[in-house]
Amino acid sequence: MSFDQMGRGGLAYVPCRYGASRMMFRGPARALDGEYVVCLGGAETYGKFIPEPFAARVEACLGLPVVNLGWANAGVDAFLGDGDLLQVVAGARAVVMQVLGAQNQSNRFYAVHPRHNDRFLQATPAMRRLFPEVDFTEFHFTRHLLHTLNAVSAVRFAEVCADLQAEWGDRMRHLLARIPAPVVLLWLADQPPGAAPPGLGQEPMLVTGAMLEALRAHVAGIVTAVPGAAALAQGTQGMVFSAMEAQMAAQGLPVAAHDMAAEALIPALRALLASSEKARHC
Repeated sequence: MSFDQMGRGGLAYVPCRYGASRMMFRGPARALDGEYVVCLGGAETYGKFIPEPFAARVEACLGLPVVNLGWANAGVDAFLGDGDLLQVVAGARAVVMQVLGAQNQSNRFYAVHPRHNDRFLQATPAMRRLFPEVDFTEFHFTRHLLHTLNAVSAVRFAEVCADLQAEWGDRMRHLLARIPAPVVLLWLADQPPGAAPPGLGQEPMLVTGAMLEALRAHVAGIVTAVPGAAALAQGTQGMVFSAMEAQMAAQGLPVAAHDMAAEALIPALRALLASSEKARHC
């Protein structure tokens, strides 16, 4: 691990905006007047505490600018609701989309903040009928909400989960339909996609292997990067953070996970770029 001894906050992320989007991304900003690749995703795509996140590693190998559109705690809603950002995505030669959890989206039971999708805004009448004993004014974040609902009634909570999963599939298809470039889905997590979704403390929350496979016809490919026990044991080795950020840094995936993601993505993207280049000259 590497500490910022002077307490300046660790890495210089050079936050930047693209177009009129209100979201801030990791910089420096890439030029959009030529060819580029986009990486769309959440906290792991942003690469907090990671000196060289997978997007930067892919850029170094491809020789094309890679626009890092990682947004911490994003759900699909954050990107679907930002027309300016979708224009940036639409101009890419290829797009990497990190698979995001299903909890951070507005749905039949609750509403979330349009940009900070992890923030719970309010319960719907359907939620209040399903959980009449719960005081929803106590919640500010979706994760806390879901943990509580599961503890109150696992049976009723399953109904909420089913709706979240169905909404996730619909919105992913909607988002993919708005991206003209070929898309590679990236599963970047500490466990592989399976029949059961990751636990409530893991990401991408509530997303199963079957949900991922249901999108295969809508994407150019699906890539998985799952660090093993040895990689996970590295913890914060190679990360850069201040002493006050140590606990937060320990909750993220290790540097080795970014190595794995880049190694898996580079051949897939090279093939896509070569294919699109050939098609342009036909």
